[in-house]
Amino acid sequence: MKNESIEINFIRSGMQKRRRRWLLVTGILTLSTSFLCCLMLMLGNTIYPVNEVVRSLFGEQIQGVTFAVNTIRFPRMLAGLFAGFAFGVAGYIFQTMLRNPLANPNVLGITSGSSVAAVFCITVLHSNNTVVSIASVIAGLATVIVMYLLSKGKAFSIGRLILIGIGIQAMLDAVISYLMLISAQQDISAALRWLSGSLNGSQLTELPPLMIAVLILTPVAIMYGKQLSILELGEQTASSLGISTDKTRLILIVCAVFLVAIATATTGPIAFISFLAGPIANRLVGVGASNIIPAGLVGVNIVLIADLIGQFAFEYRFPVGVITGLIGAPYLIYLLIKMNRKGEL
Repeated sequence: MKNESIEINFIRSGMQKRRRRWLLVTGILTLSTSFLCCLMLMLGNTIYPVNEVVRSLFGEQIQGVTFAVNTIRFPRMLAGLFAGFAFGVAGYIFQTMLRNPLANPNVLGITSGSSVAAVFCITVLHSNNTVVSIASVIAGLATVIVMYLLSKGKAFSIGRLILIGIGIQAMLDAVISYLMLISAQQDISAALRWLSGSLNGSQLTELPPLMIAVLILTPVAIMYGKQLSILELGEQTASSLGISTDKTRLILIVCAVFLVAIATATTGPIAFISFLAGPIANRLVGVGASNIIPAGLVGVNIVLIADLIGQFAFEYRFPVGVITGLIGAPYLIYLLIKMNRKGEL
């Protein structure tokens, strides 16, 4: 009895430490996000003080400030905030559920599915932003349905899903290249701007679908956070613990796909956010906890920092996706080398 009591106290102590670490990291990430949001509103061709920014947001008309903040900077900040959170949560769900850091929406071809639809609408149909967004979401959902059906077979296979996803991504990227080759010159620049992933030109009227998706689907994902952690232990272990694996996986996939598809439709496929956010959150918080919220906050921080770097660190301004690509590519190479040494490839 005494030994059992010692073990129980030890387990409780470990849980409390992990809980405190989770709260500390989440709090720091929240403060960092708030600080970056303030910078996004203050910085630009003209730097405005905090009091003028706040007054303009509350409706006061201040010459120069009101237009710059309310029309340009505030929508841009909101787009980065919600898109970064959506990409981070979606990437974490896929990587945890499939137990593979390479299993993110970029590698699996989901963002490529959305991108094909967007490029087709821009270059062939010459559609407006609303049609492009709707087509991107539908194509992203269709892509994941095809992947899931092809990978299911007699039993769901993680390895099969990843291989099919990589193959679909290669095929869809080829379709994008073909559409770009046959497009008129004036359409190519618009398509490239979208494909690079950018917060430029964000408008408040385009953001409600993304904001609603994040506010509704994130709580659903959090509700299934424990089941997601158990799924990471493997199919047989999860089933033996009473988890309905097919139902849980379907709900989580739907949440992740909607998040990444709507975020992609709003800002374009911002590179590597869904790939980086989860591993960084796990490294900061540690294992043994559901890191959905920290992963989302890490995604926000990466997007906002990259956008500030793209705007002000160079002589020319670069879209946020270019900067995140420069950040994420070395990490991908490092991860591939590490996995190869462990025999995981």
